[in-house]
Amino acid sequence: MKALTFSKFGSPNVLEYVDVPTPRIGDGEVLIAMKAIGLNYADIYRRRGNYHLEGTPPYIAGYEGAGIVAESNSKKYRSGDIVAFADVPFANAEYVSAPESHLIPLPSYIDCSTAASVMLQGLTAHYLSMDSHDVQPNELVLVHAASGGVGQILTQICKLKGAVVIGLTRSENKLETILNNDADYALILNHDWRSQVMKITNNRGVDVVYDSVGSTLADSIEVTKECGHIVFYGMSGGDPKPVNPRILLDTSKTLTGGDLWSYLSSNEERTNRAKTLFEWIKKGAVKIKDPIQFRLSEGRAAHEYLENGNSSGKILLIPDSYDT
Repeated sequence: MKALTFSKFGSPNVLEYVDVPTPRIGDGEVLIAMKAIGLNYADIYRRRGNYHLEGTPPYIAGYEGAGIVAESNSKKYRSGDIVAFADVPFANAEYVSAPESHLIPLPSYIDCSTAASVMLQGLTAHYLSMDSHDVQPNELVLVHAASGGVGQILTQICKLKGAVVIGLTRSENKLETILNNDADYALILNHDWRSQVMKITNNRGVDVVYDSVGSTLADSIEVTKECGHIVFYGMSGGDPKPVNPRILLDTSKTLTGGDLWSYLSSNEERTNRAKTLFEWIKKGAVKIKDPIQFRLSEGRAAHEYLENGNSSGKILLIPDSYDT
């Protein structure tokens, strides 16, 4: 089969579209003919060599995608079943072997492209708004990177739950994207953003901040009200400075870490969370932008496109063997 691989770390130029052995499946596993593969920043981090990798060179990145069961050693799935996953390694290939416990069956109204667009980002937004902090009606919510994949879905879920949402972005041309996802306010992440947030909240501060930037964590704590909540779940802008617990003590604020894998602890968790997300999409309560698609053989261009910040939507890799 064909796969997008790399044998050394570096720029997108290290990526190679080559032949590799088709995976063999064991008991309780299925072989999936991939139809759509999600490209994420984690794949870029792995290509650069600063993120966990499984296997040996040539490495195959990717953990998210959807396709059709081609072979099955599972009692739960048969050939022809359409499934998706958020946490199965070596996804940047024409075929992927996956344990049945990690699979999510797709309802008829969710196609492979939509599923591959929301598995990681949608399930992340779900746990952030339902578990890390259970958003309540009329709460003031601040979302960093609100024009990104997680941010767009998180904004919509918070609005669905009745919150007032302030969205932040580094790019002026992405303010419209934030407002198109029903945010009440869209702000540029500049030297003045904290004062703007405090003005919007009448100097009260927000109830909760969702911070995926990292380097902004101290500022996020500052604009949170007393007894408020800061959810830290990413470091796209770099590592945060150490937080003095005394700051939290003096203001009764809560700082929570967030990682999707802590919540995808069983097949039941995966399935139930995905079912809720799919229902929101079906009803139009959560809208997903049409993804940008590249052929799997165009992996270098796809990585460059994502790294350069050219897209505010999901980027998918489509296997060349799949006739769209």
